[in-house]
Amino acid sequence: MPETLPYGAWRSPITSDLIVAETVGLGAVLVDGDDIYWTESRPAEGGRNVLVRRTPDGGPEDVTPAPYNVRTRVHEYGGGAVTVHRGVAYFSHFADQRLYRLAPGAMPAPLTPQSAAGTSRRYADGIIDTASSRWIGVLEAHEPDHRVANTLVAVDLRQPGAGRILAQGCDFYAAPRLSPDGARLAWLSWNHPNMPWVGTELWLADIAGDGVLANPRRVAGGEAESIAQPQWSPDGVLYFISDRSGWWNLYRAGSDGAVYLLCPRDSDFCPAQWVFGQSSYAFLSAAQIVCSYGEGAGTVLARLDIAAGRLTPLTLPYCEFGSIRAAGGKIVCGAGSATGPGAIVVIDPDSGTTEVLRRSSEAAADPELQRYFTPAHQLEFPTEGGLTAFANYYAPHNPDFAAPAAERPPLVVKCHGGPTSGASSSLSLGIQYWTSRGIAVLDVDYGGSTGYGRAYRDRLQGQWGVVDVDDCVNGARHAVAQGLADAERAVITGGSAGGYTVLAALAQRDFFKGGASHYGVSDIAALARDTHKFESRYLDWLIGPYPEEAELYRDRSPLTHADGLTSPVIFFQGADDRVVPPNQTEMMVDALRRRGIPCGYLLFAGEQHGFRRAENIKRALDAELYFYAVLIFRTRLGF
Repeated sequence: MPETLPYGAWRSPITSDLIVAETVGLGAVLVDGDDIYWTESRPAEGGRNVLVRRTPDGGPEDVTPAPYNVRTRVHEYGGGAVTVHRGVAYFSHFADQRLYRLAPGAMPAPLTPQSAAGTSRRYADGIIDTASSRWIGVLEAHEPDHRVANTLVAVDLRQPGAGRILAQGCDFYAAPRLSPDGARLAWLSWNHPNMPWVGTELWLADIAGDGVLANPRRVAGGEAESIAQPQWSPDGVLYFISDRSGWWNLYRAGSDGAVYLLCPRDSDFCPAQWVFGQSSYAFLSAAQIVCSYGEGAGTVLARLDIAAGRLTPLTLPYCEFGSIRAAGGKIVCGAGSATGPGAIVVIDPDSGTTEVLRRSSEAAADPELQRYFTPAHQLEFPTEGGLTAFANYYAPHNPDFAAPAAERPPLVVKCHGGPTSGASSSLSLGIQYWTSRGIAVLDVDYGGSTGYGRAYRDRLQGQWGVVDVDDCVNGARHAVAQGLADAERAVITGGSAGGYTVLAALAQRDFFKGGASHYGVSDIAALARDTHKFESRYLDWLIGPYPEEAELYRDRSPLTHADGLTSPVIFFQGADDRVVPPNQTEMMVDALRRRGIPCGYLLFAGEQHGFRRAENIKRALDAELYFYAVLIFRTRLGF
C-alpha cells in the first residue's frame, strides 16, 4: 500500500545526482554514406560536446578527443558545428572557435588561423564542396570596435586560411546547401530587425569556374515569409519549408521559377530556427520524403509521396522527432518518448522497427525507474481576448505514496525560453524530479510559441510581457479551477526569455507565490543596448523600436515594477553569459534585497547562457526545490 504523505513530501529516486550522472544531451545527427554520427553534450565532462560515431559492431565511439569541444558561438546559440565527409570530420572547437579537420587516425588540425587580439572568427553550418576542395559555411567576424559581420565563406582545404567571401551584404546567412552536381548553391539570408521565423529569403546561385557565385536569384521569401531548411533532392530539385500559408509546410522550387506546395496541412513541419543545422525532413529517394510535423503536444514522423502529396504516418513509440536524416534506405534521427529516454534511433520505414544507437539516459530506460514517470497531458485553456492557449500538464505521480484525499498539489508553472520556442512533451528527468515528489508541473505554450502556426506565433508581436504573462497566469488558474493544483502553493519558473516572463508575472500580477529566474531579463532597455547581434533587434518585434519606444521598454521591464514584487525569488546566472549578461540578474537582486524581499542568487563561474556542468545543474535544481519548500510550499522534503 502506498504511504500517505502530503504532496511535496514524497521521497523520490529521481535525484539531482542521478540526473547529472546519467544524462547526456543528444544533439545533431549526421550521415556520411552509410556511416552515422551524432553529437552529445556531457555534463560530467564540464558540458563538453563530443562527435560520436556508430562503429561497425553497433557501439558508440568517440571521434573527437578531449579536450576538443565541438561547439560554435555563431549567433551565440550555435548549432551546425560539425560536418563529416568521406570519413573526415570538420568542426568548430569552442575554446578558440577555429575550424578543424580531423582525419581517421590523426589529431585535429586547424584549417583557420588564430583570431587576432580583440577579434573573433566563428564558423558554422558548413558543407564540403568536393569539386573545389573547400568548406563552405557561415563566418561571423567580431571586430575590436564591436562590429559583427556575417558572411558566407569558402575555406580552402588544401591551403588553410580565414576563408574567401562568397556572399555578403545581409545581416545574417544560414543553410548553404550544394546541389548534387556541385553546380549550384542555395542559402538563406535575412536582415535586421527580422528574426528567421519572421522573414527570410531563399537564394540560389550558379558556381562559376573560379568558385565564385554567379547569377544569384531569389527563389522565395521576404519580409513577412519565413523560409527554413533548404535541401536538394537526389535528382537535383530544391526543396524548402515556408510559412506563406500560415503554417511551415513543405515546398519545392520548380524549373519554371514557381514554387509548389507539396502537402497542405495545418501543421508546422519545423521548429523555429534558433540554431543552425536543423533537419525536419530527409529524402529516402527522389520520390519520397520522410518528415515530421506537429500534432497535439508532440510531432509525428511520416513518409510523404511527393507526386501524390500523400502523408503516411509511421507507428512508433516516440512522441517527438528531430535531426532527421536518411542513410541506406533507413531513417536516422533523434527521437523523444513521453515515458522513456530520448535516443538516437535508426528506423526501418517499411517495417517500423527501430534500433537504438544511444540513449540520453540509461537510467531512464530502467523499467523500475519508469514506474515513477508521468506523461504530459495537453490542456487547452481560455485566455485574454476570447482566445485559447495551450500547456502540458504533468500530474504528481509516485507509486510509493498517496496524498491526503482533500489536498491539491503545489504547482510549478514552467515558461520556456525564446520566447519564440515551444514546450516539449518528451521525457524530461528535470520535470519528473518535481512530479515524483508530489509537485505538479504546467509547461505553458503561451501565445507566441511555435507549433501552432504563424497566427499563434504572431500573438506576441509587440506584446512580450503581456500575452506570455497573461497566458501563464490563466493556465495556472485553469489548472486550479480543474482541481489540478493548489493556488496557494503555485510558483513560476523559467530561463532566459522565460525568466523575464517569471519576473514580469511576479512584479505585475497577483497570483504566483514565488518563483525562479534562470538567467532572466529584468531591464529590457539594457538588453536592447547590451545583447549580441543575432537578437539585438528581436525586441523591435517583441516590443517596439528602441529608443523610440523607451517609455514602453521602461513599463515592460520587471525592474521598473520591482516595488510590486513581494514574493520570494531565487536567481540563477552564468558569469560568462553574453546573451543575458549578469548585470540583468544583479540589478533585480539588488532591488529586492534593498526592500528585504527573500531572494537567493547563485552565480556560476564559467557558465554561459544555460548551464552545462554537472555540478552546477545539480546545485541549481536542488536549490530551487529547497527554496520553494522552505518559503512557499512549507513542506518537509523527503529524499
